[in-house]
Amino acid sequence: MKKIKLDIIGLSYSQTQSGAYALVLGEEGGKRRLPIIIGAFEAQAIAIELENMTPTRPLTHDLFKSMAGSFDIDVEEVIIFNLLEGVFYAKLICNNGEKRMEIDARTSDAIAIAVRFGCPIYTYEFILSTAGIIVDESAEGGEEQQVVEKPAVTTTKLSEGELSAASTDELNEMLTKALEEEAYERASRIRDELNKRKSN
Repeated sequence: MKKIKLDIIGLSYSQTQSGAYALVLGEEGGKRRLPIIIGAFEAQAIAIELENMTPTRPLTHDLFKSMAGSFDIDVEEVIIFNLLEGVFYAKLICNNGEKRMEIDARTSDAIAIAVRFGCPIYTYEFILSTAGIIVDESAEGGEEQQVVEKPAVTTTKLSEGELSAASTDELNEMLTKALEEEAYERASRIRDELNKRKSN
């Protein structure tokens, strides 16, 4: 199965889940975005490394890197290999010079480790086609997005009832608006509702 390389596009506050963040990954050379909801600790671990900040004491992911380095283990790549019931599954591909190993990991932890090792992040087409959101480049204004973004300003917080009551056309309009506002977490919830209707 062909792997698709992903880049970290942004990290923003979740507008509906307290203490959660939306990590946005983008298809390299493409328009598709993959929003993943992660916890505050993992978001902090990713942001600290991306911003080249040094915590006073090593975080768990820093400890992992130090330990791996002590035993000459390198993380070659991270693969988001499955999506089941809205949960992404990832693995670390590690190498100690003699043996290549695959280690199961939560996606947020895998990405926090990937940024520390400077290794690529991949996924497969079926995940991007199922959970990816296509972003119109003209809506982004052609400007580069900052790695750690401020929360997008939005006028609407959607409840599950409002999503299920909306028509498919209304959902598509809401999805377009959410993408224009770069509200990826809200867009992912709308996308999930649209996907649910397609499968019924």
